[in-house]
Amino acid sequence: MFMETNNTAVEFKNVSKAFGEVMAVRGLQFIIERGKLVTLLGPSGCGKTTTLRLIAGLEMVTNGEIRIGGHDVTKVSASDRDVSMVFQSYALFPHMDVFQNVSYGLTMTRMKKTEIREKAIRALEIVGLAEYGKRLPSELSGGQQQRVAVARALVLEPEVLLFDEPLSNLDAKLRRRVRQEIRELQQELELTTVYVTHDQEEALAVSDQIIVMNEAVIAQQGSPNDLYESPESRFVADFIGDANIVVGHMKEHHGDQAAIDVGKISLKLPHKGVSLGEIKLSVRPHAVNIQNHKHEGIPGKVLKSIYLGSHQEYTIQTDQGEWFVLDTEMNEIHEEKSDVTLNFKNRGVSIIPHT
Repeated sequence: MFMETNNTAVEFKNVSKAFGEVMAVRGLQFIIERGKLVTLLGPSGCGKTTTLRLIAGLEMVTNGEIRIGGHDVTKVSASDRDVSMVFQSYALFPHMDVFQNVSYGLTMTRMKKTEIREKAIRALEIVGLAEYGKRLPSELSGGQQQRVAVARALVLEPEVLLFDEPLSNLDAKLRRRVRQEIRELQQELELTTVYVTHDQEEALAVSDQIIVMNEAVIAQQGSPNDLYESPESRFVADFIGDANIVVGHMKEHHGDQAAIDVGKISLKLPHKGVSLGEIKLSVRPHAVNIQNHKHEGIPGKVLKSIYLGSHQEYTIQTDQGEWFVLDTEMNEIHEEKSDVTLNFKNRGVSIIPHT
């Protein structure tokens, strides 16, 4: 393994990758701290998988520099990088049992058989499959196969563990369980992990940091809370959860706070360097109070009202277009075609500094 030199596990310095005339990623700059789980999130074709493959050495950069564990690996082959990848397809050998699959990578080294066995058994214990060593992959559930793939990567004790859409082959209920297992394992072992997904909820659930990508560049990076509560662009607001894009008017600002009017509603929000005048706001569906039309606020008409057990979903026509609203309190159910008034809660509303 590489010698530790600082707290930086992975660093991209102005990295670009072109396939012919198509720029897959452009000018990427970021740092991944040791022991953190960082998710590359974005729509299909945004460049997230290419970025993961650049870390792994499965693709080589066109321009820029990549450092892992303090070492320049820009021109280092995949086999000589201290990383392991868990693929979307798991890529288990069907004719090998679980133990053989997990120990396969170590058998390619000159390690003693007794040491290989000890490491493989330990890896299976970590992922909770110590009793499954003699089973074939076909005898396991999808979640168990995923854990075998994780154990096979862990046994190599990599500097960085890479996940490429690891849960996409699992059903929704199993995805929730396995993603929590991956997160708990990552935190317990303090593994530096880079995780690729297009699933926003998955990214919010497992990540220390999220790098949102769009059209080959980084749209925004930060903690899950930062990205959800303070999106810096309309794209991020729309992509990280649902958002109503609302027009407001900034009247003044003092220090970090701005006074904003949205219809008859007055707000004070961090101004984020935006100039006075017309602005755009990101309003999360849960950040809207819905009341009957006798109250003061933004008038609207209910187009759709859907009961979903834990909450009520509304589509509401306003003078700013249709709003999507979630009501978790459900003190009053508003029927379709009824007139309502909308107000904002204390959190979930933020200025969008960039269009």
